[in-house]
Amino acid sequence: MKADPAGVLTGVHYLDGDFACGEGAMAAGCRFVGGYPITPSTEVVERISRRFPMMGGTFIQMEDELASMATIVGAAWTGTKSMTVTSGPGFSLMMENIGLAAMMETPCVVVNVQRGGPSTGLPTMVGQADMMQARWGSHGDYQLISLCPQSPQEAFDLTIDAFNLAETYRVPVMFMMDECVGHMTEKVVIPPADEINIIPRVLTDKSPEEFKPYKLNGSVVPEFARAGDGYRFHTTGLTHDERGYPDMSIECQAVNVGHLRNKILHNADNIIRYDEEQLDGAEVVVVAYGITARVTRMAIEMARKDGIKVGFIRLIVVWPFPEQVIRDLAKQVKALVVPEINLGQMVLEVERCANGNAQAVCVPHAGGGVHDPNDIYKAIVEAAK
Repeated sequence: MKADPAGVLTGVHYLDGDFACGEGAMAAGCRFVGGYPITPSTEVVERISRRFPMMGGTFIQMEDELASMATIVGAAWTGTKSMTVTSGPGFSLMMENIGLAAMMETPCVVVNVQRGGPSTGLPTMVGQADMMQARWGSHGDYQLISLCPQSPQEAFDLTIDAFNLAETYRVPVMFMMDECVGHMTEKVVIPPADEINIIPRVLTDKSPEEFKPYKLNGSVVPEFARAGDGYRFHTTGLTHDERGYPDMSIECQAVNVGHLRNKILHNADNIIRYDEEQLDGAEVVVVAYGITARVTRMAIEMARKDGIKVGFIRLIVVWPFPEQVIRDLAKQVKALVVPEINLGQMVLEVERCANGNAQAVCVPHAGGGVHDPNDIYKAIVEAAK
């Protein structure tokens, strides 16, 4: 299906990443946003709130982030594509309802423009320390999808992908931008609506008597019916049977939780995305994401001028993590260098997957700015020894 032209501002623009993300959401068919102002994400909803009246969308400023997440879950069950936007402290407050959305298999998108933390931290300055929270923030066993853009253009493009993934796997998708990408302004090319592929909300063709909201019928996800269309069904955060009614049995828990896990992990090869450069014959491979991936390129060029064979992997989809890629690389290289604007999060996944076959080298930064490329360069040189 092609995008609705009403939501597509076709042309060449100079936009910051927050505005580009908002344009991507509207192009993807998002027509409901519930949010609460928080730096450095507020510009996303400022853009949307100005443009939504032109296309029949609804933006509501909620009283807090708990309500913001709750309202997009409710909106999704009316058949509307929905999104909320926040940063670190608000992301923490959303976690209970993110878990609810995961259990209810509610397609929606959560944008987190990361800043320095913890707590109030550095409200206007960059961080990447919410990456593990995106995967493990709510309680229980579940699998979600998380994407990381490195530019305003990707903030547009990947927001569309986030909505498509949410629809395909009926899952909340985390859009893990960072303050630098959110606030940098660059050229963003928005194609015509008929060049943008979107995945619509597919509704069941079963009668109300036949329909069961959590019956798989051999598909990746159950069929969807909108609240208010005459279907009598129940949906809940409790462990539930195919009708959506609570079932407090060990057997049903195994089925519920197994499905939430397997619908992502069994399709990981179709979800995982990364860029790679010069991996063949590399002595050292740098693994980075978001704004850090751009800073890393300068360090890599410096090391290559010194004759060091350096490969590069840029994570685009961070969760699910590209485990097999890292396992294979670890058998071929001396070290995997991981710069990130935190004190060591995704490097732990790299280390786990390397399984002792290669050293995992953390290049930490506590937040508030990007790395000095010289620090990454020094880590590459040391690892190459």
